[in-house]
Amino acid sequence: MAKGTPQLEWCNVRLGEDHNWWVDEVSDPVHWDVDALSIIDPRQVDHLIEAIEPLREYGFDPDVFERAFIAFRIVKDLGKGRVNLRRTKESLLESDEKLFALPDIIDEENGPYADLLDHLTRLRVKLLNDLFDFEEKLTVDEVEDQIREAQNNDFIEGKSVHLFTELTAILDFMPAGYGDDDDEEAPATGARSKRRAAANEEDEDDLPDIEEEEDERMKNDASLKWDEDDEESDEEGEAKKGEGDDEEDEDDGAEKDFDDEEEADEEDDKPSRSRRGRR
Repeated sequence: MAKGTPQLEWCNVRLGEDHNWWVDEVSDPVHWDVDALSIIDPRQVDHLIEAIEPLREYGFDPDVFERAFIAFRIVKDLGKGRVNLRRTKESLLESDEKLFALPDIIDEENGPYADLLDHLTRLRVKLLNDLFDFEEKLTVDEVEDQIREAQNNDFIEGKSVHLFTELTAILDFMPAGYGDDDDEEAPATGARSKRRAAANEEDEDDLPDIEEEEDERMKNDASLKWDEDDEESDEEGEAKKGEGDDEEDEDDGAEKDFDDEEEADEEDDKPSRSRRGRR
């Protein structure tokens, strides 16, 4: 538990439009300024715990992590996206309870949260230098400068930097030119390699049988039946056309027979010289 904040026993938080949680009210307004004060929700706590796992083999200190946060549990739903939280002594790293974590930023320069940022940055630099064969070793100052530049850009644009974003900027930091594709090709060490293999197996197990589902969907999709309908319509049209042609032929034949009969009657009525004329 963070020390030096004995009066902070509860706080009211709200869910922002950015889907992050922000502090509205605290029990210790003397030491805490709630203006743009963010808090890390249980889902984000789980993400951080997973993200720091690769750093354990590089010297991660759990105590530094625990001291940097004040843990809170949910007490009451206040409605309209607001929740009342109360302080707890539960460990963020070991508790099975879903806890919020408020970084102890009363002393932003030398406090426990500042110590955590420095600790994570150094370990991230060690990990990257171990994974990649840089022409020159990556330094803590270079990482801090690049992260600070991005934060300054957000500040200029009037954006409030959530503390979760500040932490993940360190834990996910990658030098320019070394993206996810390069990371996949980089040599993974020890537990990191095993975790990656296990994750890949889980992903493969979770993949649905796309071909069968797609075939079934296509069979039941009415919008995909127009070709068959058109073909049937064309066949029916050809058949009808054929029947119409036959009928026309029959009509033509009947008319022709009728004309022949008329011609024959006319010939019978003509004088005999007409017959002689054709001899």
